[in-house]
Amino acid sequence: MADPVLELDGVSKSFGALRATDDVTLTLHPGEIHALIGPNGAGKTTLMALISGRLRADSGCIRFRGQDITRLSVTQRARMGLGRSFQISSLIPEYSARRNVMLALQSRQGSPWHFFKPVMHDASLLEPARAMLARVGLEGRASVPSAELAHGERRLLEIAVALALGPAAFLLDEPMAGMGAEGARRLTGFLDDLRREAPILLVEHDMDAVFALADRISVLASGRVIASGTVEEIRADPEVRRAYLGEEAT
Repeated sequence: MADPVLELDGVSKSFGALRATDDVTLTLHPGEIHALIGPNGAGKTTLMALISGRLRADSGCIRFRGQDITRLSVTQRARMGLGRSFQISSLIPEYSARRNVMLALQSRQGSPWHFFKPVMHDASLLEPARAMLARVGLEGRASVPSAELAHGERRLLEIAVALALGPAAFLLDEPMAGMGAEGARRLTGFLDDLRREAPILLVEHDMDAVFALADRISVLASGRVIASGTVEEIRADPEVRRAYLGEEAT
């Protein structure tokens, strides 16, 4: 198996007496979707924040593309190719969908964004932005301010922004949230293709999507990984069935 793109080794984070993430070890390999599941309060969002740099780990090591990124900032990690889409939107509400993507493209080029306005007609940004929006099905919504997009559309726009940064791995936190059945079905197909460009660490409550997409699943409970394996292994694990899937072991 190829070397992991992302590695967590004994990562822990506490908030006072609460151990939100407890000695988590996991890997993300090229071409795979590794899903994180668990009940509310299990530590999934905290773990994603630790990986992205929004929170600093108390202990443990996070490596990305072979480099220790444990103490790097969000911006430094993004520049290394860690693409992210979170429950709490990082979009600029008054900017159009197109402009949000163009800003990400400009950031990838290393240009300071106070120079953004003069390049609104720059073909080197316009055409890639159009292509990113088309990939997620928002080409017809390019001129709409992100604040006026439907919730599901904003999630798609966040993925387009992440794509614009040319990531080596994606962190996706509940991308199906707020989507109807048809939107979730389309996004599931899109993510299935996206893994060919970069592996995906996926937090998702839609278990149909998780079981359709995941190569591996890690189950969190009370901040700890209680099981990790294939879809079939996780479905058959009695501890997982009790702790998360709400089933009695037989």
